Amino acid sequence: MLGIGTVAKKVFGTPNDRKIKATRPLVEQINALEPEYEALSDEGLKQKTEELATRAMNGENLDDLLPEAFANCREGARRALGLRAFDTQLMGGIFLHQGNISEMKTGEGKTLVATFPAYLNALTGKGVHIVTVNDYLAQRDSEWMSKVYNALGLTCSVVYSMQPDDQKKAAYSADVTYATNNELAFDYLRDNLKSSLRDMSQRGHNFAIVDEVDSILIDEARTPLIISGMAEDRSDLYGTLDKLIPELTDEHFTLDEKQKNVTFTEEGNEFLEARLHELGILPEDQSLYDPESITIVHHANQGLRAHRMFEKDKDYVVRDGEVVLVDEFTGRMTPGRRLSQGLHQAIEAKEGVEIKPENVTQASVTFQNYFRLYNKLSGMTGTALTEAEEFKEIYGLGVVEVPTNRPIARTDEDDKVFRTAREKYAAIAEEIKMAHEKHQPVLVGTTSIEKSEFLSNLLTQAGVPHNVLNARQHEKEAQIVADAGKLDAVTIATNMAGRGTDIQLGGNVEMRVLQALTADPEADPDQVRSRIEAEVAEEKEKVKEAGGLFVLATERHESRRIDNQLRGRSGRQGDPGRSSFFLSMEDDLMRIFGSERLEKILSALGMKEGEAIVHPMVNRSLEKAQAKVEGRNFDMRKQLLKFDDVMNDQRKVIFGQRREIMETEDVSEITQDMRHQVIDDLIDEFMPPKTYADQWDTKGMQEAVLERLGLDAPVADWAAEEGVDDEVMCERLEKAGDEFMASKAAQFGPENMRQVEKQVLLQIIDAKWREHIVVLEQLRSVIGFRGYAQRDPLNEYKTESFQLFESLLDSLREEVTQKLANIRPVTPEEQQAMLDQFKAQQLAMAQATEAAAAQTAENGFVEDDPSTWGNPGRNDQCPCGSGKKFKHCHGRLA
Repeated sequence: MLGIGTVAKKVFGTPNDRKIKATRPLVEQINALEPEYEALSDEGLKQKTEELATRAMNGENLDDLLPEAFANCREGARRALGLRAFDTQLMGGIFLHQGNISEMKTGEGKTLVATFPAYLNALTGKGVHIVTVNDYLAQRDSEWMSKVYNALGLTCSVVYSMQPDDQKKAAYSADVTYATNNELAFDYLRDNLKSSLRDMSQRGHNFAIVDEVDSILIDEARTPLIISGMAEDRSDLYGTLDKLIPELTDEHFTLDEKQKNVTFTEEGNEFLEARLHELGILPEDQSLYDPESITIVHHANQGLRAHRMFEKDKDYVVRDGEVVLVDEFTGRMTPGRRLSQGLHQAIEAKEGVEIKPENVTQASVTFQNYFRLYNKLSGMTGTALTEAEEFKEIYGLGVVEVPTNRPIARTDEDDKVFRTAREKYAAIAEEIKMAHEKHQPVLVGTTSIEKSEFLSNLLTQAGVPHNVLNARQHEKEAQIVADAGKLDAVTIATNMAGRGTDIQLGGNVEMRVLQALTADPEADPDQVRSRIEAEVAEEKEKVKEAGGLFVLATERHESRRIDNQLRGRSGRQGDPGRSSFFLSMEDDLMRIFGSERLEKILSALGMKEGEAIVHPMVNRSLEKAQAKVEGRNFDMRKQLLKFDDVMNDQRKVIFGQRREIMETEDVSEITQDMRHQVIDDLIDEFMPPKTYADQWDTKGMQEAVLERLGLDAPVADWAAEEGVDDEVMCERLEKAGDEFMASKAAQFGPENMRQVEKQVLLQIIDAKWREHIVVLEQLRSVIGFRGYAQRDPLNEYKTESFQLFESLLDSLREEVTQKLANIRPVTPEEQQAMLDQFKAQQLAMAQATEAAAAQTAENGFVEDDPSTWGNPGRNDQCPCGSGKKFKHCHGRLA
């Protein structure tokens, strides 16, 4: 019998069906305009853009302009790329413009879809950001789609890491800017450390379209982005603690694999304390439970986590003497990203590589709060429905499932569950061999580099030729993915999320044309394209006959989305294909979260060696386990956001204040208000309300006025006068302070004084904010213990962080007032001395550079030949002898 919900859906349709239905009249309007736009000349398309932009800037609603803008954009894309957008692509574009997430299956042309809402929203002149997961995709998409924007008279650019400042600023001023999520957020933080408006790169946050939105807004949302500076070097402590970790036994700590955490037991603490006393790290009269031991306990804990929770070639790789993290969702290396709070240093100690100093946070933001800065946000991906609740609750984004252009013809088989990993991998190798023998292309998904290389060895032994794509083959990524749909191709990939390049049956035409023209630049591009298109079409038919792309997953991921992304690689645009998941009871997900009931069933069946259980019930059981993990991860991200929201409110105030100061020509009114507030505080401190004159601390006040205001005021004499109260004292001090600063401005010159005041304000705001972030991080790390006292840690954090922020503002006022009171113009003699010192430094640098150049020539360094540069790490000194780090010198060009 059908449920009430099912009956209602049959009658009324699902909410998703109704949203799709609502766009059909708009799509029909766009299609009706097609003949009119086809008749326009190339110049006519650009004139149409000008007309639409004028209407948009005059206040006409973008929704009213949508049919004309989409029709113009479709025609521009047809002429520039030879691609005419399907109706489903127009639908996807409409939902993006409305501020939704368009869930579109792999191969449905999301890159082209983004041009429609981007073009429409760029008509306002406020700029549009299209966000991708890596620099390669940002460069590729901007080069490809700029042909469309240029044909329509708009500008398009790309932002990438290590880009020169002037180019970056120009890229942000384009109508449409492609960039990675990391670079956008880091540029936002960098802009808010600049001291002049003209040095800032970004020009606001109008509209963003996030590609692979689930990967960026969910998978990476737990990690805050941090700009940091060096802290003191503690490498000896890490090294010593690292030697102690292998001495620990299982009774010394408990592991929590679900939370990815470790804690010392009482026995562990006692053992650690005894060994630390022996080594002289912990003073004899000091216990691990003393407040002074917090740092040692923290680093011991991080050392234990490094050994027990982080695996080489799964969570990180060691490359060129550096520990490089591997993104758990994309399988890509993330050079430059480091774990915080000493964990990265603990892993470096474990691997015996150079331990780099810890960093102190200067500015930080989470992706959640960065992307909520945009006036309008939208996104697209192949898999978002499983996280619809999180998108709605945190970002206010609806998820709409856009129908495919052609029906899906892929066969999704039930999971096969084996008793052991050994049996599973033997069955996988056999299955791949059978598919290869009938020339069917196979894409094999693994969850770690180690497993992909283990499987690669099995296939080599079985004589099956194959490609491996993981963090180590990152540079060849696009080529390996593009070839994965060819006849006989076997591709092992570590996580296929956000790979960007389509797997097309028979091969990727664009990639092959590019290769052919690179190999023979003299060839006729049209002839080359025709030949390759014919070859690919012929091979595609053969691949279809072989059954299309076979996606074989070697285990389930914690998230259903990642599994669906892998599965979605097969069956694009109505192509045939099949997918299958091979699992074992030893897989992480099954071991940690799998149901005990399933294990009992397998035991009761008395399965023979190499046998697998295949049943829809197994799929349902696994989906429940995955849903549990997803729910737990959502709770963790929500908790992180609640804490970050507290800091975010303060961040907005500080960044807003900075911008206001930069925009203001004359900040003397701000500094005057600060000075007057300091005077009010002094009066309250030394002349408390409701006290008599003989109770005032006039001596203390006179000293404080001299220290904080730079004024040698006769406070004691004033206080002795008849009728002088706190108000009179306040007025006199304010007047004396204002006159003192006016005389200082006359000495400097009004123009110079304005610049001095502005720079002092910005420098002190930045220094105070940096200190405040560090204090908040420390507060955040210990606030959880308040829960043991039946107090809500979040409320405690809100209260204490607000008090800390108030004290930040108080100390900011005091320091600005004090610094401005004590500055003075430089005398001609001091100027000459500074000039002489500068010349001496320049001469010394020139001599050092000459000596380094001579040494470099002796060592065989050739400017234009990277093979002579050796193999320096990114943070090592450049071999050219400039004295700069390699990444800031020749490494920037490499």
